[in-house]
Amino acid sequence: MRPKSAGIMLIVAILLGISGTASAATFKMAVGDAQGGTQWELASFFKQSLERKTQGVHRVALFPNGQLGSEEDTVNEAAMGTLDMSVLAINNLAPFSPTLSVLTLPYIVRNADEARTLVQGEIGRELVDNTVRDAQVRIVGWAFSGFRVLTNSRKPVTNPEDLSGMVIRVPKNEVMIETYQAWGINPSPLAWSETFTALQQKVVDGQDNPFITVAAMKFDEVQKYITPIRYLFSLEPLVISEEVFQHQTPAMQDAILAAGREATTHSYDYLQRTEREVRQQLQAKGMEIVEPAGGEEAWAKVAMERVWPRFYDTVGGKEKIDATQRALGR
Repeated sequence: MRPKSAGIMLIVAILLGISGTASAATFKMAVGDAQGGTQWELASFFKQSLERKTQGVHRVALFPNGQLGSEEDTVNEAAMGTLDMSVLAINNLAPFSPTLSVLTLPYIVRNADEARTLVQGEIGRELVDNTVRDAQVRIVGWAFSGFRVLTNSRKPVTNPEDLSGMVIRVPKNEVMIETYQAWGINPSPLAWSETFTALQQKVVDGQDNPFITVAAMKFDEVQKYITPIRYLFSLEPLVISEEVFQHQTPAMQDAILAAGREATTHSYDYLQRTEREVRQQLQAKGMEIVEPAGGEEAWAKVAMERVWPRFYDTVGGKEKIDATQRALGR
């Protein structure tokens, strides 16, 4: 029996060396969106990378499309240590760590390169630390999902005045709510899990999300018109429970962080390869893309002048916004 016992002890030692615990070696990860979106792409790549780095000792089980609850619920559960990981929209994490709102201000970011510069630089590192402090979850990766575009089922929208009389779904996020209010309407805050049904039943007329998310969630079945107002570049952080993270050995923590960095790079590349193709697919399915009249300036001017000042205190002061613009060379 000794050789068998020795073999068992060796396996236990390997488990302990990688994870710091001999308990279940599978992380549960909630994914807010359906399979096929940028959240799923980030999560899948992270899973493959971490499992490869740990020789399969640790695995990651993915639960897409809100199976484990709303995105907000998964933050609470991760903070308590009852959920290991979650991928969610930054606007659903910002209420738990308000300084993240600097990345959700309208037109703070003008292209994907700028989004990458912010999250991978000093500003991003500070926001990671703030989120650990405020929400007890740690951001270990970022999905680059592209700019949110406005969709609706009623008519072409080319300027803010065209929104009059419409009901537009937004997340329960103060910045996004106040942005639409600046454009002259009161949007309808609605949980993500309820959005498709609300659009289908015409309880709401429209919503905004990136092209890839619109396709992944099959919004082409319930929406007709797209207006690329490009007011918010959608970042989707991958978070791990800080309690779970701190229970890992230093080697395992390094593996998690490295897998997150690799997944972030993959997500950026995936967006560059995929977004144009998805846009064309949505048009082929009957969606009509209507560009804003005169570009985005009419939308941007109102939003920046009215919304930015209202959130200076939330994000840590006007100097935090100025720091993002300096980091972007503006």
